[in-house]
Amino acid sequence: MSVRESAVVIIETSRARLRAGLGLHELLKTPTIELLARAGLRRSRDMQPVAASSRAGSSVLAKQRSVSEYIVGKQLDDLLAAGEDLQIVWPFANGEVSDWAAAEALWKEVLFTHLNIRRMQNESAVMHAICPTLSRTVHERTAKIFFERLNVPGYTLIERPLAQLYAANAVTGIVVDVGQFKTDVVPVVESLLQHNARAVIPVGLADCERYLAHLWQNGANQTVLATLGLEGDELHAALLELATHVLAEGLVRVPSAGETAEPGTDDAGVTDIAAVLVAGREKAVIEAGNKKKRAQASAAEREREREIAALDLITVPFRGVELTLGRERHRLCEPLFDPTLLNDVVGSQGKDATTFDEVREQFIAVQDAVHTALMRLDVGQRTAALDGLFVAGDLGNAKEYFAEYREKGDQLAAFLGASMVAKLVFQDQNGRNYVQKSDYSQRGPHAIIELCPTYI
Repeated sequence: MSVRESAVVIIETSRARLRAGLGLHELLKTPTIELLARAGLRRSRDMQPVAASSRAGSSVLAKQRSVSEYIVGKQLDDLLAAGEDLQIVWPFANGEVSDWAAAEALWKEVLFTHLNIRRMQNESAVMHAICPTLSRTVHERTAKIFFERLNVPGYTLIERPLAQLYAANAVTGIVVDVGQFKTDVVPVVESLLQHNARAVIPVGLADCERYLAHLWQNGANQTVLATLGLEGDELHAALLELATHVLAEGLVRVPSAGETAEPGTDDAGVTDIAAVLVAGREKAVIEAGNKKKRAQASAAEREREREIAALDLITVPFRGVELTLGRERHRLCEPLFDPTLLNDVVGSQGKDATTFDEVREQFIAVQDAVHTALMRLDVGQRTAALDGLFVAGDLGNAKEYFAEYREKGDQLAAFLGASMVAKLVFQDQNGRNYVQKSDYSQRGPHAIIELCPTYI
């Protein structure tokens, strides 16, 4: 079967997000669709959520639901914004598929609603980037849904760490995938994922955002609290929203070696910021901090500019007010390197005492997880794996030599790598590198295990 490149669909399914795009181009394009990987159900008497191992809000429902009952995408966002009381399900948050009907509803939303593909005349083969924690049984059931329920003519998959590694122009290394809820550390040797060595940390970007909101709420920047003028739950929600906004705007920098502020050592900086604001000179300070040094400036002026730059002040428009933030915003990533900082953070505390369903999941720092994954490899593989350490996911960037990704490549390494592989896989006129509908008819769901070139 010949596959038209313009009809190929790339789908990336992570624990917290779905990204998708239609068509392969000479210059690889960024995804045109991004959805939160969540679905909503209207509450009813027979809906009885029980404890789930995910802290992302997934639940097991007493009654099996049909796909049509799930609300996803913009409709779900609008209902939540309007205050609708819904049961929220994150089907991929645990690294498995906890709710297949919700998963199908999300994939259906991507293909038929956003990409406007017609089910009865579906000519779009799918390249699917998936989590590395999924089992062979899950792969087979996923293929079954795409062929039998979504009517795709061709299907193949690639595990996200391998795609992320390809995006960095490498085939060997250790991939650190920082997700919304968890962080996956996966060694790859010569394009083969070392599943026996991978590690999972129950700390993700959501915890980092809660931690930054916790710092502000406990006085890391008194001017933020004074400007917002809120208390209790309203203050906490606003600070959490601010942390998300600051990160999305690219205003957070991961400190270099020697720059990380130790807890409790930045009080002097906070006092300086407050003094500047009280004096009414914040605008001048910020403008001066953004100006280039003038060639004819005096030595005293240059010294003053250095002092202002050291404060690292910025103004952020938020909820109709202007907030002045300092260096405390750069502490957002600290929980990844010291998870014990989350012990007092609302919504993230108590993880160190949690019994995890997955034996590979440990409450340790990211650097310790990398070491643990490395030690699980055979001795002969360790040197090769140390050739590269690749940070991807919600805190990672793609290489700048991909033109379409240069200015907006954040978080898109897996999608980029999947697009690169799709250009190779779907060029095969004989269809030997992906599962065609005829293959599926003959072999069933197990065809994805036998014919997928990136699957071992």
